[in-house]
Amino acid sequence: MPTHDPGDISDVKFLTVAEVAGMMRVSKMTVYRLVHSGELPAVRVGRSFRVTEDDVNEYLRKSFYTAG
Repeated sequence: MPTHDPGDISDVKFLTVAEVAGMMRVSKMTVYRLVHSGELPAVRVGRSFRVTEDDVNEYLRKSFYTAG
């Protein structure tokens, strides 16, 4: 089993804000708010942002709560 170097980003899938919004079924503005508040980590590329798929999944995992 190969060891995964945390500095190796060759396997990282980056998503656009629009793709993240689609995954989460929210507006792009909601994603921008999450990025600017620091709740959702992002990388700035020029004038746009990219979010890793892992960070989106982690955010969603942490956001689940049990009602009742």
